[in-house]
Amino acid sequence: MLNWPQRFNIIHGIARGILYLHQDSRLQIIHRDLKASNILLDTDMNPKISDFGLARNFVGHDTTNKTKKVVGTHGYISPEYAVHGCFSIKSDVFSFGVLVLEIICGKRNREFSHGGHTDNLLGHAWKLHKEGRSIGLLSASLQASCVVSEVLRSIHVALLCVQHRPEDRPTMWSVVLMLVSEGPLPEPKTPAFFIGESCSDHESLPSVDEHAITLLYAR
Repeated sequence: MLNWPQRFNIIHGIARGILYLHQDSRLQIIHRDLKASNILLDTDMNPKISDFGLARNFVGHDTTNKTKKVVGTHGYISPEYAVHGCFSIKSDVFSFGVLVLEIICGKRNREFSHGGHTDNLLGHAWKLHKEGRSIGLLSASLQASCVVSEVLRSIHVALLCVQHRPEDRPTMWSVVLMLVSEGPLPEPKTPAFFIGESCSDHESLPSVDEHAITLLYAR
């Protein structure tokens, strides 16, 4: 029911909301459970981030923490949090990247299926990007209203956000700037939870931990 300008406004609004939590709020917050059902829309379709039951605050540059109890929603949890219980602002960045791909595709990451392969939404988006066909991720309902350059940039930024290693992911400040700028973007690395058909060459498996969580995630 939402056209592309509305969805792009939602994407940008979510990014600015997370940036506020990470940087501008009096209590700097890591949300830890960013997902589609926790993004509410007002009458003007402006996004509001909700449900802070799992949120944790941090001070200054102390942005990384560890827990023995991993909580959150599969499909949005970053690999370092799912495997080691380590969460940070980059965990929220990962969840945001998943959200962006879902908004563009119109399908949930965990429920995504494709007749040509068994990859999840992240893997599908990655394959299309490597083949230069990222626009193929766009929902058919958006074709009439989309701005191709905005769609491609949004997908590219999302892939930067879902990279396996936290240090490779951009900050939300960089994400907000990249979404509205027209400059060149860095090339993303292989996303988390992606094996691919050529997993025997290990290029798509940066670590044993990723391989383990990929199998766990698939089940």
